[in-house]
This record gives sequence, structure tokens and C-alpha cells, in this order.
Amino acid sequence: MKNLLNLTFIIITILFISCDSQNPKESNLKTQKNTTDNYKKTVFEKDERIEKIKSAQQEIAQKIEEHKNLKNIPGVAYGIVVDDSLIISNAFGFSNLDKKNPTSTKSSFRIASLTKSFTAMAILKLRDEGKLKLDDSAIQYIPELKNLNYLTTDSPEISIENLLTMTAGLPEDNPWGDRQLDMKESEFLDLIKNGLSLSKVSSQEYEYSNTGYALLGLIITRISGQPYQNYITENILIPLDMKNTYWEYSEVPQDNLVQGYGWENEKWVKKELLHDGIYGAMGGLITTIEDFSKYASFHLAAWPARNGEENTILKRSSLREMHTPKYNFLNSWNRDWNNEKCASMIGYGYGLGISMDCKRIKKISHNGSLPGFGSNFTFYPDYGIGIMSFGNVTYNSPFPQKEVEKILFEKLNIQPRKKMTSDFLKQKKEALLDLLNKNKISLNSDIFAENFFLDKSRNQREQEYQNVFDKAGSIKAIEKIFPRNQLRGDFVIECENGKILVFFTLTPENSPKIQKLTLTFYPKKK
Repeated sequence: MKNLLNLTFIIITILFISCDSQNPKESNLKTQKNTTDNYKKTVFEKDERIEKIKSAQQEIAQKIEEHKNLKNIPGVAYGIVVDDSLIISNAFGFSNLDKKNPTSTKSSFRIASLTKSFTAMAILKLRDEGKLKLDDSAIQYIPELKNLNYLTTDSPEISIENLLTMTAGLPEDNPWGDRQLDMKESEFLDLIKNGLSLSKVSSQEYEYSNTGYALLGLIITRISGQPYQNYITENILIPLDMKNTYWEYSEVPQDNLVQGYGWENEKWVKKELLHDGIYGAMGGLITTIEDFSKYASFHLAAWPARNGEENTILKRSSLREMHTPKYNFLNSWNRDWNNEKCASMIGYGYGLGISMDCKRIKKISHNGSLPGFGSNFTFYPDYGIGIMSFGNVTYNSPFPQKEVEKILFEKLNIQPRKKMTSDFLKQKKEALLDLLNKNKISLNSDIFAENFFLDKSRNQREQEYQNVFDKAGSIKAIEKIFPRNQLRGDFVIECENGKILVFFTLTPENSPKIQKLTLTFYPKKK
């Protein structure tokens, strides 16, 4: 009997150790990655961004002040960040009309839904630490959701990622949700236990939900073992040196605290400030332009992808994951800053909205709205530029986006980072020129992949390429290569009768070879 007990104890111990070692929430193993020296990160060819933007600061200020007056906003503060520097900061109007306190870049505004990206960042930090998975069911951490009635029998269980991307099926709840900011956790649990109503099938469509982010805040609390607000403060605000960012308005120095207003019957009406509570995860933060600029720079620092040391708050790749849209849809009615049609693709990432328009300008942004306040955070990762603006009137964004974008990208003509040419592309271009820059083309070379002459014979390819050069005439100049990525690119050969566009793409082999090569002749216009 004793031996049997010992054997049973050994088996149980082995099973316990085995199960514990396979638990993804307790594991924080790091895998070793190999990297290549061949990768070339994108760079600014001629970086004049700061000088250009500063040269237009008066015009930008004028546009923002005009917008403030048009939207009846008592006070507006704004700032522009380039990379890690706040290069412009300014303010107009009053933070408190009764006291006639002027608005400044040190004024403390409630920024409402700009808080959501902080919540998303905390979730990804916990994911990176192995404490949760994005495809975990929300009920795994909030068992009170057991009373939730799904719309269909084939609805997937709501996951953490559904909550992050607004695809849980919860209804848009802006007016109601805004008033729940000071709800206590016990009240929120009662709300959940009574069963929430869904408007859509989960995992199918986007619909904006403040309640979804309140649920994420509760998950952060339960996994971290500390209140959501404390977790954000200790793991994001303090490391970013955001010393003037608060959750509870009663803790803000009164001279800095901004009073919120509504515009009703052609006059401003004071709005009661809401205390912080369980819905703080969707919109509770109070901050200044100077403090928030540090957060903006942190997001910009994730771009471009590159080698180098990581920040301890969150990996660059995880930040870029936040900036990646899910459930894209076509905004065919979009118009650009000149009011011309300019379709865009729009999606929601993790606590941030993402779009790319017909001009191929990628924009990552979020508006914030609560009774008495409106805010906006927009950044352009390919340009290293971020803009934040805070105002104190209900639901009106203080950022005249199209007017400012017209200044930046049309008048100032600020250019994005450019792709750099990899050594592989440079080598294959030179090898190609050795073959093509002759009176008679011969493709007798080992630079081509095994498929190349199987897809089309050597004789046929040589004849086709020779015909192109015969039409083009003698070579006058060869332009530099334009990289599409590390293994794909094109370049132009200027010739007597026109130009030849040479396009090629390489294989995924360790020593890449040319798998596709096209030569297209464009004759001179007469």
C-alpha cells in the first residue's frame, strides 16, 4: 500500500509539473531569432520636416483658431511632434470661463477615448509576458459573462481580440457609455450578470463599444492583481515620465484643471465633471499636451522596423500590431483636403483607427468625446509626425484635420521615408546590366532561378529582350533602382528612342536568384 501511495504521489507530481510547464500564462520563454545584415530600413532622403513645419506654424495656428471659433470651443491646446520632439505647442481661449483662466499646453484636459489605446497597450504587454492570449475567450477571465445570450448558435465566443477591435457584437454605446465613467466595479459586475444585449454576431463586423473596453479594463485588473488605473500608471505613464496625467479630476491642481462645456441655445453651459470609475478604461485619462506628446513620440518610435534595443514598456512590433487595421472596409465617399474624391481603406486596430487614402498616406488616429470635452490624436508613421489637440466643448473635435494635412502634404510637400535598396537587388541589377548592356543579348548566366527558362525558353527570352533594345536604340543613361521591397525592384534605362523599364523579382532562397524579369519599352512622345 505504501509503494502504491508513493507511486501515485510521483505520478501526480509529474503531471502537475508537466501541466504547469505547458501553461502559456505562466511561460515567458524567449525564442532566439536569426537576423540578416542585408535588411535596409526606410529612411528620409532629405529630412527637412522640422524646418518646414516650423515655417508654417503661424498658418497652422490660424487654421486651428478658426476651427475653434467655428465649433464654439472655449479653449483649445495642441501640439505637433516630429519623432521624439515636441516642435510646436500652442493654445487659445479659456480653460475656465468663470475664472477666465487662459488655456495653455500645461492645462489638464479629459481626453476621453484617447484612453483606449493605453488599455490596448496594457493588454498587449500582458500578452507579451505570457499572461494571456488574444484569442482567449473573455469569459475565461470574466465568468460573469456566462449569462450573455449570443444572437445565433454559431456565434463564436467573444475573445479578447474581439473586444480590442470592436467586433464583439456589442452595440454602439456612445451617449449612454459616456455617462457610465464613474460606475463602480460592483455595479459593472451586476450589469454583466444581468446579461448584456448584442447588436451583431460576434467576430463578424465592427461596431464601436465603450463597454467592450470597460471589459478589457476588468481583465487587466484581474490578471495583474491591481486596479486597472494603477497598472496603467505604473507600467505606461511613469515609464514615459507622464507626471501630469491623472485619472481622478479631484487630484488635478485646480489652476490646471480644464472645465468642460456644452454649446446650447447659442451659449456655453458648464458640464459637470465625472469622477473616475470602472469605465475609466474607455475614457478616463486627464492629461496635458506636454505630457501626451511623450506618448505620441513613443508610438512614432515603433517605425520603421529595424534592429536595435527595445523599449521596456512594449516591443516595437507589438506597437505596430496596434497600428494594423482589422476588418477593413472601403470608404468610397471619402474626400481629400481639396474636397476631391479620394477613396480610403479604413479599419480599427487595437485602440486606434487606421486608414490609407488614394494618396497612400497612412494615418493612425482616434477621437475622444465626453460631456464637456473633445480631443484628437493623429499620427503619420511613414512621416514621423504626430498631432494632438484637446478642447473643452462636448463632442467637437478641436483638430481641423484636412486643413492641416493640406499644409503638411501639399504646401510643404513633406515626403515619407523611402525604401532603401538591399545588397541583393544591387548585385542582381549589376549582373543584369552585364547581360543586357551589349549589342547582342545573351542570358547564359547562373543569376536566374531554375524556373526561369522552364517558364519560357532561353532563345525566346533572348529574342524578346533583344527586340526591346532594338526599338529603344543606344543606351544613354541608367537610373538608380527603385526597391519595392528587399527582393523586388525596378529601374529605368534611358535610350535613344525612349526608355526601358526593367522589373525583376528574386526567389526566397538563401542566395536569391531572378525568378521574373520583364522589359517594357516606352517610346518618346512626339
